Amino acid sequence: MGGRGTTRKTTDTSACPCGAGREYGECCGPLHRAETSAATAEALMRSRFSAFVVGDVDHLLRSWHPQTRPAGLTLDPRLRWTRLEVLATERGGLFDTTGTVEFRAHYRDRGRPGTLHERSRFHREDGEWVYLDGLTDDE
Repeated sequence: MGGRGTTRKTTDTSACPCGAGREYGECCGPLHRAETSAATAEALMRSRFSAFVVGDVDHLLRSWHPQTRPAGLTLDPRLRWTRLEVLATERGGLFDTTGTVEFRAHYRDRGRPGTLHERSRFHREDGEWVYLDGLTDDE
């Protein structure tokens, strides 16, 4: 997921935007605050989706592989990310060094619904999962 999204107010007791069924303060919030790291590639991908929802550019850049990370990131204020569907995962577990997560991220752009379908690749760098890159239906 590139530089897309707007900010939505989220508190620690709000439902986490990633859709994992937990409160933000127990799910993606600690990852966003760099209090902990993602145990799996899917957990990192979910935290990145949530970062787009809440507008956490710092987490997005921090969780991007150094070889593919942009110098900066500006989120598109017209997009409001609304829902995440994880379709498939390959590897990306506790003992893996690479992983792939396929997902659909639903959004609204000036009131019109849309969907981003991506197959994201993740790599474990210095013991931490990072987003390497992704292929979308547009590519």
